[in-house]
Amino acid sequence: MIDRADVHVTAGDGGHGLISFHREKFVTRGGPDGGDGGRGGNVTLVADRAVNGLGGLRYHRQHRAERGGNGSKNKKHGRNGADLELRVPPGTVVRRAGSDDVIGDLADEGDRLIVARGGRGGRGNIHFATATHQAPYISETGQRGEDVRLELELKLLSDVGLVGLPNAGKSTLLRSVSRAMPKVADYPFTTLEPYLGVVEVGFDSYVMADIPGLIEGAHEGAGLGLEFLRHIERTRLLVHVVDASTPNPLHDIDVIDAELASYAAELGRRRQILAFNKMDVPEAEARRAELSAAAARRGRPCAFISAAARAGTADLARLAFEELERAREGEPQAPAAADSEVLRPRPRGPQFSIEREGDVYRVVGERPVVLVEMLALQSDDSRAEAMRRLGRMGVVAALKRAGARAGDIVRFGDIELRWEP
Repeated sequence: MIDRADVHVTAGDGGHGLISFHREKFVTRGGPDGGDGGRGGNVTLVADRAVNGLGGLRYHRQHRAERGGNGSKNKKHGRNGADLELRVPPGTVVRRAGSDDVIGDLADEGDRLIVARGGRGGRGNIHFATATHQAPYISETGQRGEDVRLELELKLLSDVGLVGLPNAGKSTLLRSVSRAMPKVADYPFTTLEPYLGVVEVGFDSYVMADIPGLIEGAHEGAGLGLEFLRHIERTRLLVHVVDASTPNPLHDIDVIDAELASYAAELGRRRQILAFNKMDVPEAEARRAELSAAAARRGRPCAFISAAARAGTADLARLAFEELERAREGEPQAPAAADSEVLRPRPRGPQFSIEREGDVYRVVGERPVVLVEMLALQSDDSRAEAMRRLGRMGVVAALKRAGARAGDIVRFGDIELRWEP
């Protein structure tokens, strides 16, 4: 299972608005009739249980939504670009590349997250006609779609997680209580990726995850411990599989407990069952009373099993279901929605700022940059209209205060203009 992927997504650009004038027989002076461009398509992530891992995105990293269509004559609107949906498994956490800030968490089946929004379509010249300017040669180019690099991380969603040292018998236990078929062998780290299985108890069922074996220092990354530990974060119940035939099984319990608590304090307090495995070995059977007393001191229910012989595994599956039900009952309920929500406007900050880069002035701010990108390059009339709007925004005055003069280079995003105030 591939549980990490870096992807580059680009939403569709908006279509261009059109400069056009109505032409018809016996109509000598038709007015402007240039239509608007269509909206660019969004890129959306959708949680889908049918998807197993992030391999499809890891090996296909570039994704682009459809561009909007251009406007046409007779005030015809361009076609909107089709949205692009990327399917990911439930439990996928989305971050912006190079940042720890979580954009979204697709925890449940059907969850949707727009990760890149399409650009809006440019307006045609029908929108720029006024009483004093009845034949405008002005239109807008389509706005660029958002371009984002994302880091996707899958944290498995399971009801019960199997933890323990390597070769404790976790994979064998999962095979004995479900139809999952993880690899089983008599050497450590046989399991290198998590496996999921559905355990049926009567008419009920739950999902159990086999987490690869942890070793001392796992919370610091030893033995790929961080790769494995994050898959336990969303489990409601832990079944700690202990090889009861080792010389000191109680020490083995303490090692795993310490790793869980060091990785996350809440994980160290997670509800847990101790499953003492390999009880068909005489050395293990001789310790039964000692192990039972140790579990009681820790305040944890325990089960004695032989996963290879499938002895006691059905009882363990039932015990896990009972503990899982208790864990669900103890989960806090979501607060009820208030009858009425008070909406308060966010305080308005500065709309733009002026930065100097050597002999070049840069205008930073979404509104002026989008205005120039969509309006300033279409025609001389469009450029003049852009300057008028920048003046109303206060950009022209701010550039003068910053020292900009006629002929200086001013940057708006990726566009450079020779300043002509």
